[in-house]
Amino acid sequence: MWLMCLCLSFGVLMVSLALSLGSAAVKRNRGGSPNLIKCMIAGVFVSAVLMFIPVHYATSVSSVAGVLKTALLSVFNSIQVFAMGCEYAVVKESMPYCPQWLNGLYQFWMATLFMIAPAFSFSVVLILFKNMTARMRYRAAYFKNVYVFNELNERSLTLAKDLRADDAKSVIVFTAVADSEEDAAHELAERAKKMGAILFKKDMLAVELIRHSPKAPITFFAMGDNETENVDQALKLIEMYRERANTRIFVFSTKTEGEVLLTAVDKGQVKVRRVNNVRALVDRILYDGGERIFREANEPVDGVRDISAVIVGLGRHGTEMLKSLSWFGQMNGYRLQVDAFDMDPLAEDRFMALAPELMSRKYNGVEIAGEPYYKINIHSGISVDTATFAREISKLRRATYVLVALGDDDKNISTALMLRMYFERLGIHPTIQAIVYNSQQKNALRGIRNYRGQEYDIDFIGDLESYYSSEVIINSDLEADALKRHMKWGAEDEFWTYEYNYRSSVASAIHMKARKACGIMGADKREEELTVEERDNIEVLEHCRWNAYMRSEGYIYSGSKDKASRNDLGKMHHDLVDFASLSDEEKRKDSSVGTD
Repeated sequence: MWLMCLCLSFGVLMVSLALSLGSAAVKRNRGGSPNLIKCMIAGVFVSAVLMFIPVHYATSVSSVAGVLKTALLSVFNSIQVFAMGCEYAVVKESMPYCPQWLNGLYQFWMATLFMIAPAFSFSVVLILFKNMTARMRYRAAYFKNVYVFNELNERSLTLAKDLRADDAKSVIVFTAVADSEEDAAHELAERAKKMGAILFKKDMLAVELIRHSPKAPITFFAMGDNETENVDQALKLIEMYRERANTRIFVFSTKTEGEVLLTAVDKGQVKVRRVNNVRALVDRILYDGGERIFREANEPVDGVRDISAVIVGLGRHGTEMLKSLSWFGQMNGYRLQVDAFDMDPLAEDRFMALAPELMSRKYNGVEIAGEPYYKINIHSGISVDTATFAREISKLRRATYVLVALGDDDKNISTALMLRMYFERLGIHPTIQAIVYNSQQKNALRGIRNYRGQEYDIDFIGDLESYYSSEVIINSDLEADALKRHMKWGAEDEFWTYEYNYRSSVASAIHMKARKACGIMGADKREEELTVEERDNIEVLEHCRWNAYMRSEGYIYSGSKDKASRNDLGKMHHDLVDFASLSDEEKRKDSSVGTD
């Protein structure tokens, strides 16, 4: 029995250690933080119980009562070991009953358990104390604004810091923050503590956050690295807080299924907004500085200025920019050409699947009165580090705007520098923008020059501090402009509920700002103030922009001008025709939406 219990005790502890390490590895791979405590505590406890069994059985009568007494005393002493209340004399007194050859090994293993069990006890007490402190701090903030994040990462910490700067009295809460000795995780936790944030080990759904003043706003941010988990948590939060006013949920997800799920659910009094950070970045680029694309267009030829845009990389950002430029570039007096490069040999085919009518031979590169004009060339299967890429770039002698979006900061930087070299050889100096998420790298790259002091003049964009801010995510001027445009034809709740309305109005607001900057006739007037010439001008321009926008969203002509032929499930619209084919009623809508 002594040998069997010793072997079982050692085996149980080793198994619990293996399970803990395995579980931690799985959790780390899924983006979480490992937690070894619970499984190890259970392993040490069972291991101690097994070691006490021979100790008490040796002095007990071999009967049912003796067996029960042995079991109870073994459990009791094991609890005492964790609480440092068990005298080692209990073990020593029974050692004469242990085989002499096993005596030393048995006592060594028992002493080991006596030493490590209290350490786990202290860990549990410390964890409980931390959780209790977090709960007490949260209760003390009963009347304050609360911002709750489902995960502590660079993005959430960046946004939290900006929110705190705007509202110094607010409470910042991070959930699912497990103890970790990893440098990156530990540094994030220390930075969060330094700003006074409350850290909970439990996830956002397990923490009792609803115990808060009904008059005080609670804002949730589901912005973890796992987008599916973000949406799942948001749906459960809606269910938990449906009847609570002053509650907002921001869900960070680029996936279509996230849009569908969040649109369909009954939200009650909760305000929910899905944040597509890829689209938000492109929208912000065009809204904040898009007029530059028109200002730096080529000098007029036949009275028209040519915009020659280049997109390097058709990943998520590049694809979104290509779609957006197709409608953003619709402006009187301008003509748009976009050349996009990607190493995927099926890049053009994939984009055509997203926007079939935008790329169709009927419209792409074809001038039709009352229809948008653009020429989109997709160069598939070309890597930026090849001579083929250099040859194709050398053909773009009138390039005016470049976006580099290859999905990797280092590669974006090196490619942007290389492109500046290629264009200098052509004797042209287009605007080059490259996406760099790392704020420190972006700041270090500001105004970079070569060894002769010549500035590369590259605009590095997309860093966390610029785009994960209160101004962009919550108090967005673009969003306010978009809502203003939406209210011309719809109700406010429809703007927030349906992303079709939200996205359409955002695009309209972006273009409206650009057309004012371009001095488009009548753009800065109210509809009732327009002259006949200005009305005609605005209506045609707005319809061309709208047609290009709808096609970039994947819509096609329904095949009939009858309203009944519209089918949004099939992305088919009856008004995707040239301006002259519209009814007078639809033409008036263009001047209504297309003015201040």
